[in-house]
This record gives sequence, C-alpha cells and structure tokens, in this order.
Amino acid sequence: MIQRIARGVGIALRSGAAPLLVGARLAGRRTGGAIGLPHAPWSLALASKMALDEIFFATELASVAVVPLREGRRIAEEMSAGLELFESRGWLADPRRYHPKPPELTRVRIRAGRFPGLAYRHLRFRSEYEPHPDEPGRARWLGYEPNRTAHAWLLQHRGRPRPWLVCIPGYRMGAPIVDFTGFHARWLHRRLGMNVAIPVMPLHGPRRLGWRGGDGYFAGDFVDTVHAQAQALWDVRRLVGWLQDEGAPAVGIYGVSLGGYTAALVASFADDLDCAIAGIPATDFVRLVRSHVPKVLLRGAEMVGLSIDRLERLLSVVSPFSFRPRLARRRRYLYAGLRDRLAPPEHAHELWKHWEEPRIGWYPGSHVSFLWEPAVKTFLLEAFRESKLLPDDHEL
Repeated sequence: MIQRIARGVGIALRSGAAPLLVGARLAGRRTGGAIGLPHAPWSLALASKMALDEIFFATELASVAVVPLREGRRIAEEMSAGLELFESRGWLADPRRYHPKPPELTRVRIRAGRFPGLAYRHLRFRSEYEPHPDEPGRARWLGYEPNRTAHAWLLQHRGRPRPWLVCIPGYRMGAPIVDFTGFHARWLHRRLGMNVAIPVMPLHGPRRLGWRGGDGYFAGDFVDTVHAQAQALWDVRRLVGWLQDEGAPAVGIYGVSLGGYTAALVASFADDLDCAIAGIPATDFVRLVRSHVPKVLLRGAEMVGLSIDRLERLLSVVSPFSFRPRLARRRRYLYAGLRDRLAPPEHAHELWKHWEEPRIGWYPGSHVSFLWEPAVKTFLLEAFRESKLLPDDHEL
C-alpha cells in the first residue's frame, strides 16, 4: 500500500529509488514512545510479525510503476483545479457539504455464492455515485465501468431477525476468500450468531480496474483517491440503510486498515449505528506519505507542483478528522498493533483522541498479525457485547 502512495507523489521511480524507500523503513524508526503507548517487549515472535509487514511492503514495491514527469504535472494541475473548486463551493470550510445524502437502496440483485464451509449471498446494486459536476477527474471516474456496480457478500441466518455487522475491508481485499478469512467470518456468523455483510470497496474485487484489487486507489491520481473514498462512504451508507429497512434489529460497522478509515467516515454520517469499530486503522494518508516516503522524493514532488500541504487540503473533504461521529462515545471502539509497520500506532492514537478517547485495545504485534492475535478477538467480543450486538448470556 505504501508504495502506491509513493508512486502517487508523481515521481518517476527508477531502479535507484527503491533502495531509498527500503532504507527509510529499515533505518530504525520507532513508533509510539512519544505518545505514551504500552511497551511491546522485543522477542523473536514480535520480530517475525513485523517481518510480515515488511514482506507486504516489498511485494508492493515490486509493482511500483514509472510515472512520467508529464503525468506528475498533470496530477498537480488537477489538484490545483480541485482545490479551487472545493474552495469556491465551501467544501474546504465545511467538508460535510461535499457529501450529499445518497438515495435509498431499493433495487438489488442477489444470487447464491459458495465458500468452503459457508453459504453466502452475493448482493449487487448500481452504486449511483457520481463526482460533482465540474469536478476534475469526473469523466475519468465515471469511465471506470466495473466500479459503477457495487457488491457485497451476505451471511444471513434464517428465522428471527438478528443484528448485522457490516465488515469494511482494507486495501487489496475484496474477494470472498480474503474477506471471509480476514474478518473470521465463520466465527462472527456461526460462533457468535450474527449476520455479516462485507461490502466490496471501490476499485477492489469485481470492481477492479487492474489485475489486482485496489490498483488505482493510490496510483497517483489523488483526485481519484478522493472519489474512491467518497464512493466508499456513499456505498456503505446505502448498504447500512438497506439492512435497516429490511428489519435489522441492530447494525454495527467494523473496518480494518483502510476499512478502519472508511468506518470512521461512515460513523460520521450513517444514522442509528449500534457500534463503530476501527481496527488497525490507517487514518491519515498524508501522514503515511510523510513517514514512509524519503525526503528526496518529497522534494522532487514539490518541484512538479505536488505539494504535500496542498494534498492534505484536498484530502480533507474525505478525512475522518474533518467530522464528528454521530453515535455515542460508548459505542466507538479502536484497536491497533504496537509494532505496526504499515499503519503505525500514531494513526489509531490520533483517531482515539478525535473520537474523545473511547475504549481502545493495544496488542503486541504488527499490521498483518491482527489476523491471529488472541487479544483482538477478546476485544471484539467485548465490544459486541457492550454494544448489544450479542446478548449478555450468549454462549461461545
């Protein structure tokens, strides 16, 4: 994920740039100490967890493409036009106005799907999201035809209505095998007895444009990044509303990584949510650029007009820090890894502060290791019980 952001600064990454990126990460960067987080004792197991984050980083690095200088200039010009429009429409002063309320979801298509050990339903509907008239990149975004159809995987129990948990995937997710594994869908659905809905994020899974889900999300067209995040919010709001209209007694949202970012946005717009959980959240795209991209590349970006400060202003209309959540503080939850190398713990800490310091869980692991951390399951179970998605007497 980070390399896509590095590519997005519009620099022509040649073979000599790769060692700079790797070296910046291996230079002994420490996280968490300045904000007083719990200490994670060093061990071989912890080092192995951190190595998994680095392996993911390396696989992304291998796919970084060269961005010609003229493309960097075109991106900078598009950013400038976007900022001028956002300023004139008042969206920078009041980002909530940038996001119109989506129409109710009334027409859906559902077919049966099959995953080993889980029978699910594949929900499809027309997203109907469109960038505002005159927005830079509007025609390009609407030309991404596969992305105009929204998808979700549904795991629903028969019989009496049950609470729904909407699980919002992270970057590179979007296929049943990845989503069901990443969210421990069997545990949520069968063991805990909840209904589960997993929406597919823009440009992922069956909505992808490249050969991998997520290609294009952080490809350098930062106006596209704004549209992708705005559409993610739009689509999830429609899905949540549809579940409520279908008779759901309760609806909670739970996102991981980039999905934690999206969950924080949804919590600021969707009505009547019973809980919002942000897991290992990557909440600040600009912080990722500043912390992971070497300064020499950032200086090169400035030379073609790609100012990080201007990027921050552009992304403010889709930043969770621009909004306050609608649900009560006691219904907000966060967890994160103390040695996360992809979305460092500062991300979760800043969201925790913005969310008025609700309950937060820290585990001694990395970004990828959340998949098997016992503390994560314990934290989730307690959050579900406190928010009444599970009854107090539920037997595991």
